Amino acid sequence: MISLLRFTTRTASNHSNTRFYSTDATGSAPKVGAFRGGIIGFLLGVTAAGSAGYYYLLDEYNSASASLLMSVNELQASTDKVKDYARRIETVDRDVAKLKAMAATKQELTDMKVDLRKLYDTLNMEHLELKTHVWGLAKKIIACKVPSESESKKVAEIVSSLSNATDSDREAIAADLAAAVKSNGILSLKPVLAAFDKDIVSKKNVNARASAIAGLVALTNENLEGQTHPFLIRFVSTLLELQADKQASVKEAAAAAARNLVEKINPNACTLTIPFILEGLANSCKWQTKMLSLELLQLLAKTHPKEFFVGIPDVVPVVSDCMWDTKSEVKKKATETMSVICGLIENKDIERFIPAVIACINHPENVPETIHLLGATTFVQEVDSATLSIMVPLLSRGLNERATPIKRKSALIIDNMSKLVDDPDVAAPFLPVLLPALEKVQDVVADPECRGVVQKALATLQRVANPGVEVFTKEQKKVKVESAIKGLLPENLDSFFDTTVSFLNDVALTLCVSKNFFKDVWIKSLAPYASSFLSSSDAEGLAVSALDNCEDAVTPKDPEEEDDEGEDLCNCEFSLAYGAKILLNRTSLRLKRGRRYGLCGANGCGKSTLMRAIANEQVEGFPPRSELKTVYVEHDIDGSEADTPLVDFILASEGVETKDPEEVRKILLEYGFSEQMVTKMAIGELSGGWKMKLALARAMLMNADILLLDEPTNHLDV
Repeated sequence: MISLLRFTTRTASNHSNTRFYSTDATGSAPKVGAFRGGIIGFLLGVTAAGSAGYYYLLDEYNSASASLLMSVNELQASTDKVKDYARRIETVDRDVAKLKAMAATKQELTDMKVDLRKLYDTLNMEHLELKTHVWGLAKKIIACKVPSESESKKVAEIVSSLSNATDSDREAIAADLAAAVKSNGILSLKPVLAAFDKDIVSKKNVNARASAIAGLVALTNENLEGQTHPFLIRFVSTLLELQADKQASVKEAAAAAARNLVEKINPNACTLTIPFILEGLANSCKWQTKMLSLELLQLLAKTHPKEFFVGIPDVVPVVSDCMWDTKSEVKKKATETMSVICGLIENKDIERFIPAVIACINHPENVPETIHLLGATTFVQEVDSATLSIMVPLLSRGLNERATPIKRKSALIIDNMSKLVDDPDVAAPFLPVLLPALEKVQDVVADPECRGVVQKALATLQRVANPGVEVFTKEQKKVKVESAIKGLLPENLDSFFDTTVSFLNDVALTLCVSKNFFKDVWIKSLAPYASSFLSSSDAEGLAVSALDNCEDAVTPKDPEEEDDEGEDLCNCEFSLAYGAKILLNRTSLRLKRGRRYGLCGANGCGKSTLMRAIANEQVEGFPPRSELKTVYVEHDIDGSEADTPLVDFILASEGVETKDPEEVRKILLEYGFSEQMVTKMAIGELSGGWKMKLALARAMLMNADILLLDEPTNHLDV
């Protein structure tokens, strides 16, 4: 093709350069028609050849393009295959990783469980913190009324009038003052408190003292939901000091005001008055002040016995000192007060010895005899802080007696009572007294038998002191409570409310020390004070959040189980009540497959009630029967089944999965039933022990995940 084109080009070139000239018209001229025809034919030939070449090239181009497109398609298909192979390789890698994970060692699986538990605990804490933070974002608005200038001026005028009031109009003006504070908001108390602080100690102005007392009474009685109490409670000390006032009217009014405040204060805040009352029992105080202080302690014990109980360990030592007062009236009143306080102790083991124990305070010579009486007592009831508060001083004196038998019996009583202390927090305040006393006796006593008893008591106390869980002192709990509540408070809170916040923290601490974590109690105890600067709904929200935060902060974490293997059947928290009685409150329950657990407690404490509640799906958080088959076994085969054969009885029982009589027969034989008993005896012929065995055999045939056995050995012939 190329040669042809070259040839054709050269030929065309030669002819295109040829020219012809002629003068002869006929003879010498060339034959133009033939020449032109040749030229035209030649050109047509060249054009046809060029077109043929063009179409040939076009076909070659199209063929090459088609080949290229096919190659691109093949390349795309290869790419897709490579991607598919890559995905398959990734899938295989994941499968291999899963197989490796499944082939992990037992120790690795245990470590994974521990890590997961730690992660869960961390997430749970972060959840609580987040919940607290989110709630905190919604409560930043301080909902307390700020008195206007005119309202503040009116309150100041009433305060001035009250300071100069006469006996006839004092109470009316005091009532007006309380009404104004209620109307204008708690912040209007600022000038009122400043005036009271000045007037109540004004020695030269009787009217001022009486007016301040009248104002305190009016503010205590006014329906302010106790919002004034955090600011008024500190005046108890001053009211006690006024018992030495020369004016009888002031003295009587101060006593009435103190009694009124103690009676009106929130029950769960009543123990906050104890430190102020105990100040009135100091050696430097007048005897009249001591008399009213002892009276107020009795009033607290009688008015709020349950709430006062937690303060007994702080009160007993101070009242004991007053029983040695030089003033006979104080001595007699202190003994009376001690009897009232000790009357709150519910320990049946020492109840009958309480009068003798109190007598030992006034008459130390009675200590040996009382120790002998207590030494013959069998201690079986749980020992609480109130019991220890009255017993520890006596036992400490017993260890200091010269007679070795008294030392020995004192150590024996300490050993026996310490074994019945279930809560490390209960024993903690008394360990600094008992441990050094026992160690001293151990070092100096010559009698080896006595030394052995002392060493045993020391070992028991040390075990109580180191229970394996973290134990927080009251001071540590106070710090934790304050920290837990601090994050719940509004920002930019007026410093005037620092007193309210401190009071609120102390109430929460009291509830934590007494392990009172009931939601309704926390709302009733904290919300009224929080409503001083929050709306009612936000105040309740703060109380509920404070409950969660404080309980988590002051509750020692349980040590991790040494053997954490096995499947969890149940891991929940629940509360249990029977009628109006709370048996368990926010109690943790964790059960693992293949374990045996014992449920221990005194008669009537609710063991059977708990097991029935679990079996009847009445325990919140416990897995339902559809997920976890739980069977309650008790001695419940009555006379209505007297004529029923054993095998028929089991087959007819609800929940028994098998319907094969032969399988039932084998189980009964394994449980000790003879062939004759299985085939020929009816239930009515069985003794109580055999009926219990029959109930156990029936339970085994129910294929239960959990068997709840209520005293299964009581009726067995073993």
